[in-house]
Amino acid sequence: MPKLPQVSGEDVIRLLQTLGYEVVRQRGSHVRLRKITLPGEHNITVPVHKVLAKGTLSDILGKVALWNNITKEELIRKLR
Repeated sequence: MPKLPQVSGEDVIRLLQTLGYEVVRQRGSHVRLRKITLPGEHNITVPVHKVLAKGTLSDILGKVALWNNITKEELIRKLR
């Protein structure tokens, strides 16, 4: 698997919006996004920090990859 890039929360939100997610609400520094998929409704929270922690980014990308039936590596390439 490629190395995770250092990205901001806003970068991740932009990526998710290109995949069809829409911003539902924001509470403080956390943004909630939603997408309706065949298996159901997927909600995910992204912290809007200047640099996301590697574990947080990995977890978000893993869940998004699972719900959208794409690989985590493909998401990492789209983030660069």
